[in-house]
Amino acid sequence: PVRRAPQSIPDAVPERKRTTPMDPANITQETHTQNSVSLRPYRDRVIHLLALRSYKKLELLARLQRDGINQKDKKSLGPILQQVARLNPKDNTYTLKSYLFKEIQKDWPGYDETEKESLELILS
Repeated sequence: PVRRAPQSIPDAVPERKRTTPMDPANITQETHTQNSVSLRPYRDRVIHLLALRSYKKLELLARLQRDGINQKDKKSLGPILQQVARLNPKDNTYTLKSYLFKEIQKDWPGYDETEKESLELILS
């Protein structure tokens, strides 16, 4: 008699999950944007974020880390904020000093479309 394997033994090779193919153009553009922002001077990155709105120090740090940050820059955030921002003691938020708005580049690579539109309104 021929013996058959019991049906309850699972396949040795699990079935692969299907993933949606990604457009390589989108991938490279996204990483290119992050890289080009992370290569910019740290002070400029802080200025361009503060141009959009007020930030608490930890919020600002989180946003900078999302775009890529090195340890040396992380430690220099305090002194940079003292140079480029005013601290609001009521809510501990930092606001860009007004004379620095003239340094803002409207085509900053770290801005998405919504942020560019917001900036237009702020600078007008």
